[in-house]
Amino acid sequence: MKSCGSIEEVRANIDRLDREIVALLCERHLYVNQAASFKKDAEAVKAPQRVEQLINKVRTTAAEHGGDPDVIEQIYRGIVSTFIEHELRLHRERTREQTCNPENE
Repeated sequence: MKSCGSIEEVRANIDRLDREIVALLCERHLYVNQAASFKKDAEAVKAPQRVEQLINKVRTTAAEHGGDPDVIEQIYRGIVSTFIEHELRLHRERTREQTCNPENE
């Protein structure tokens, strides 16, 4: 991280980082879509133990990079919660399609 000489420079760097973050979140979204196809039921989607493992990892990573683990945890819980809701929606749609079209199994 470099020191900025103006608010405009700070904002330009934040904008640059936001573009990178959004690109990475979109990539993560593609993997979440793939993961949904491997999960058999809603409990597998929710995977509370996996969520806690992930949270522990991001807290450690935040601390390693000089960030506030509590802030990063809060952000990540929002991200994970949103992706879980998305996966649950995909799972419900897939289940509905299989119920309506049993010959597709």
